[in-house]
Amino acid sequence: MKVWVLADDRAGNVNQLLGIAEALKVPYERKEIRYNRWIHLPNWLRGRTFIGLDSKYKKDLLHDFPDVILSAGRRSFPIARAIKRLSKGKSKIVQLMNPLNGAYGADLIVLPLHDNYQGKAQNVMQVLGTPHRVTAQKLADEKAHWKNIMKQYPPKRLSLIVGGATKNNPFTIDMADALVQAAKDLKPASVLVTTSRRTPKEVVERLQKQLPKPCFFYRFGDKTENPYFGLLAWADKIIVTGDSMSMCTECCATGVPVFIYAPDDMMSAKHKRFHQSLYTAGVAAPVGGKTPKKTQSINPADEIAARIKKLFTNK
Repeated sequence: MKVWVLADDRAGNVNQLLGIAEALKVPYERKEIRYNRWIHLPNWLRGRTFIGLDSKYKKDLLHDFPDVILSAGRRSFPIARAIKRLSKGKSKIVQLMNPLNGAYGADLIVLPLHDNYQGKAQNVMQVLGTPHRVTAQKLADEKAHWKNIMKQYPPKRLSLIVGGATKNNPFTIDMADALVQAAKDLKPASVLVTTSRRTPKEVVERLQKQLPKPCFFYRFGDKTENPYFGLLAWADKIIVTGDSMSMCTECCATGVPVFIYAPDDMMSAKHKRFHQSLYTAGVAAPVGGKTPKKTQSINPADEIAARIKKLFTNK
């Protein structure tokens, strides 16, 4: 099976696609794509063309067509359709997330449960959470990689994975204080923290000052190596802010109890549905809630890969 990953400028989408590609356990090619000003045209108008694609990225998509195209989001879908057209139907499209304006031409559409899809299309697959790249092997490798640093922090380690402001909602100092209290309530022996590019400076400073010690603290943008995966690997419990669906699902891949900090006035309705899907499945709990009943690792990438193999290779 030959696989192409359409990798645009949205890192979150690309990481989800790479998680699926890696779960397939076959060689894959990452095809970089970038857009021009025509990308804002609706998909029904772009159709099965390369309209919206920066022309210098087009030539790499015109030959040696794959068996499977992995695409994510509205913008890349017409490009996937154009490749399928040129391949005369050889290339099958696996589309992650609803491309909107019609999904004609997709062989498999993967939607999260929290999208509340109510249709009955045979080519639609619903999954819990988002696909990702956090595997048992990845965690083992990261645990070994960070051993010399993390072993200095006593067990009962709480990893605190901090995102930040969303499009319409700020991350406030009061929220930082509530997050500190949530961490203290779990009575950890040590705290391991990483922030993100969206974490406000004043929130970072408040957390660094108020969190209990001993505390390993990484400020996003520090010149040292980003320890994100190391913090997942070394955690005995995790608190993750609910603004990032990818981070929440990745935390739920560790097999340790996960608590989500998601204040109502910061989260969209879609985020709230997503959190509830994890709570209902028993793989996470809101901060202050009972420890999750299930601590098995979840990764939708494995389910999606199995469906792709079934559809396209009859294996």
